[in-house]
Amino acid sequence: MYLIIASSLKSTSRSLILAEAAERSLKSLGREVELIKLRDYPLPFCDGETAYGDPRVSLLAEKIVAAEGILIASPIYNYSINSPLKNLIELTGRNWQEKVVGFLCAAGGASSYMAIMGIASSLMLDFRCLILPKFVYATGNHFEEDRITDEGVEQRITELARSLVRISTAMREYP
Repeated sequence: MYLIIASSLKSTSRSLILAEAAERSLKSLGREVELIKLRDYPLPFCDGETAYGDPRVSLLAEKIVAAEGILIASPIYNYSINSPLKNLIELTGRNWQEKVVGFLCAAGGASSYMAIMGIASSLMLDFRCLILPKFVYATGNHFEEDRITDEGVEQRITELARSLVRISTAMREYP
């Protein structure tokens, strides 16, 4: 099972549009996939104490552990991922161990294309995740209402889905 985590809490989320396109791509490859919308899982703030015992944290941790590979869809705010995603990673940290992870980013403009590197480095160094080096970065002009209008973005999503399957399959076959 592949997991896609859509971290935006916004009802009209462009990163969710990217996540849904990735879900279609993975399904077209014959893969079982679950799309998790963090807005459907109100999580407590990571307090370093009792928050880890929240049943929603436990449920998401189980899904992360069971995933063959994970795609993260995040809006970019202030040159970084959004806080609900960072909170999820803090709450479920060790469950990310040695996962293949790819990114789908929706940003207001082209200037923050390197914003994902902080969390990518953290996942790689802290939990030994294998980060897919080619990620999807889309700006507002790649969308119209609730759909992607740029063929190149759609193609990059398809390539990301294929890379996720190829690499995660190779890791599973040669542990």
